[in-house]
Amino acid sequence: MNPFSYFSTGDPVEALAHADAGARFVAGGTNLIDLMKEFVMRPQALTDVNGLPFADISAADNGGLLLGATARNAATAYHPLVREAYPLLTAAILAGASPQIRNMASNGGNLLQRTRCYYFYDIGTPCNKREPGSGCSAIGGLTRQHAILGASPHCIATHPSDMCVALAALEAVVQVRSSSGERRIAFTDFHRLPEDRPEFDSTLMPGELITHIELPPAAQFAAHSCYLKLRDRASYAFALVSVAAMLDIGDDGMVREARIVLGSVAHKPWRVPQAEALLAGHAPDAARFTMAADALLEGAQGQGGNEFKITLARRAIVGALHRAVQGTHDNTSSEEENERDRSD
Repeated sequence: MNPFSYFSTGDPVEALAHADAGARFVAGGTNLIDLMKEFVMRPQALTDVNGLPFADISAADNGGLLLGATARNAATAYHPLVREAYPLLTAAILAGASPQIRNMASNGGNLLQRTRCYYFYDIGTPCNKREPGSGCSAIGGLTRQHAILGASPHCIATHPSDMCVALAALEAVVQVRSSSGERRIAFTDFHRLPEDRPEFDSTLMPGELITHIELPPAAQFAAHSCYLKLRDRASYAFALVSVAAMLDIGDDGMVREARIVLGSVAHKPWRVPQAEALLAGHAPDAARFTMAADALLEGAQGQGGNEFKITLARRAIVGALHRAVQGTHDNTSSEEENERDRSD
């Protein structure tokens, strides 16, 4: 690992001053430290933000919820307000990583984690995301985990987060602060597609610090949501395809509103509002779900070894919507039992 300077502070102003001087923020470090060990990222200075006052999870004035950026993923998943009003988020977080990583990983860090593309991690191969202009080794290479939507000739990497797929469905807002002020970023605008600048994963500007993630009220979806993650093994594996599905179903059994977001298929969580609109005002049945899946996957294109993901994603969308109709399942009790078993 390259030598670097380390700072720790409880003062946001001081932390931002370090960032302006070129330091990178670190909280849980569950992705950044791995990348430093592999020489993929070589920051000259790190500023530890765990002492900053952004670890809270609290009700917002508008009836929503504020998630502190330095709150741990596990604390967020098991928080009573999250479990009750945003069960989709709980399910997504608990589908990710391992108990140990969830206990360390921060909410803000989850948004900023880098792709798990094999070539991005291998500094001996060209990668436009790691070294702009060097080429994309994934194109024509091993593509099992790579993008089928929103890719470009410069990059076919995918965003690996489970949590972010749920946040996209919940229409979260990211609150950030810099030495020049504060701003709010709609979640749909936070991550970006690769286009010709794949080295940029998000629209976060240099020196900006995530302080909170704002969740709008979503009580109408709490009874009918599903996070479905398809992967090579049952735990501690990144998704091949994931789906966050939320339905607002009226007393007449008709869908009033739907939200569907795909994960691990693009450089960002993939959402197409026009696909969701196909369900509104209709009975939640297989025919409508298939129509929505086809619309969501319009333009999907495989890259050799990942062509199966198109069919897999279509079936996953339909399956997740059927599960959402049946009702939200609170999986926290079984997950808590599993975690106790692992620690015995």
